[in-house]
Amino acid sequence: MGAEMLSGMGYVIRPVMAGEWERLKELRLAALADPVARVAFNETFEEAVGRPDALWRQRAARSAEGHSVVTFIGEAADGGWGGMVVVLVETDEEVPQTHVVGVYVRPEHRGTVLAGELLRAAIAWSWSRAEPVVERVRLWVHEENARAEAFYRRLGFLATGRSTADPKDSAAREREMALRRG
Repeated sequence: MGAEMLSGMGYVIRPVMAGEWERLKELRLAALADPVARVAFNETFEEAVGRPDALWRQRAARSAEGHSVVTFIGEAADGGWGGMVVVLVETDEEVPQTHVVGVYVRPEHRGTVLAGELLRAAIAWSWSRAEPVVERVRLWVHEENARAEAFYRRLGFLATGRSTADPKDSAAREREMALRRG
């Protein structure tokens, strides 16, 4: 997939570029400040806000390289970033796979095509990998996040039967969902 992909409803879905670290930081902090962050993200706002700018520069640079991780953003017609998704290559698992994390759509962009377009970009990027050839795309969804789970199911993700404790609350569970190639 090229550096950018046009999407419906006026969004451009594209990877974050190296010089865009400040916008990436702002979007991530907005995600972590959102009321749904408790069940959507493992990192807290308090942890992220104190991270040094060098970390945000590194995250943006790694996305721009697009080798083992990429952050896709949905840029609206007005230039604002409506949402994001991060996809990581994992080669230490039973099969070569990618891991979708950091899915976020700003409240004013929810109910549009943006979330689906971001996930489709992450999936397309995963399937386009020449080395390793990705066999599945996986993600974890909090047991209390039924809306997200239903959304992932509509995109073809299925529960794998694996679960783990929520890193922020050991009494809560996260469930793995995966989309297999083909």
